Amino acid sequence: MTQTIKVALAGAGAFGIKHLDGIRNIDGVEVVSLISRNLEKTREIADKYGIAHAGTDLNESLAMPEVDAVILCTPTQMHASQAMDCLRAGKHVQVEIPMADSLTDAQALVDLAAKSGKIAMCGHTRRFNPSHQYVHQRIAAGEFNIQQMDVQTYFFRRTNMNALGQPRSWTDHLLWHHAAHTVDLFAYQAGSPIVQANAIQGPIHPDLGIAMDMSIQLKAANGALCTLSLSFNNDGPLGTFFRYIGDTATYIARYDDLVNGKEEPIDVSKVAVSMNGIELQDREFFAAIREGREPNSSVAQVLPCYQVLDQLEQQLKK
Repeated sequence: MTQTIKVALAGAGAFGIKHLDGIRNIDGVEVVSLISRNLEKTREIADKYGIAHAGTDLNESLAMPEVDAVILCTPTQMHASQAMDCLRAGKHVQVEIPMADSLTDAQALVDLAAKSGKIAMCGHTRRFNPSHQYVHQRIAAGEFNIQQMDVQTYFFRRTNMNALGQPRSWTDHLLWHHAAHTVDLFAYQAGSPIVQANAIQGPIHPDLGIAMDMSIQLKAANGALCTLSLSFNNDGPLGTFFRYIGDTATYIARYDDLVNGKEEPIDVSKVAVSMNGIELQDREFFAAIREGREPNSSVAQVLPCYQVLDQLEQQLKK
């Protein structure tokens, strides 16, 4: 594929904007349709980014013959069904993490993607952050092996707000969204499948209907361990912080930045063409379309993560 890839983006919230900013830096790609709930706000953002079509119904975008691919930044509960709608319409699709909030839906999406002949990718961004790519390259070169990962995923969300401090129309989830990042990354970096997984959670919030605190333990087949702490109650530094404890070094990754165990900065500026993990994720999606290959973080590649999440959910229901 040599011509410009024409893209529809659904979901003009905090993450949708991150994708629009990233795509601006990618040659040969044009966003031609923007879909979100509020038409007035959607038109305003479309005008800012020079997007010709703005609407509130994804089917409008799917009916546009010029649209080659769709990026979904919509509420979690819509991810699987919308991604399958895109594939049925003959469009390549990248769906933001998580690709589903149940194993049944995740498997259905993977099965349909295999039959469709289209690229289907999930936004497991940690695979693309320069910090984690640096560690992955050292592992691939045989210079570093993970003994343990200690991960903290902390937010302050006692009310239903998004990353921009705006009210959400849907409820976020520690297990099916935030834990998915680490469960997938741990197996990816360890190069070994997860063979043990345990979880406990705190009280269910009376209004939001979700656990606000959770603790997860993982073990890979090669013996590597991972401890993950998650909270929506933490009033302090927000985000996810990864400590890699290995046989030759310790690394601490904070999104696209990396330091060693002594907090000394590590230059990751030459790891990839950008320091922006979302942009790198999008570059992989479009490169896979052009090259007709499976992308890193395809829905098939990340399915084992959702199998583990399902196992953990069954534990938490007991």
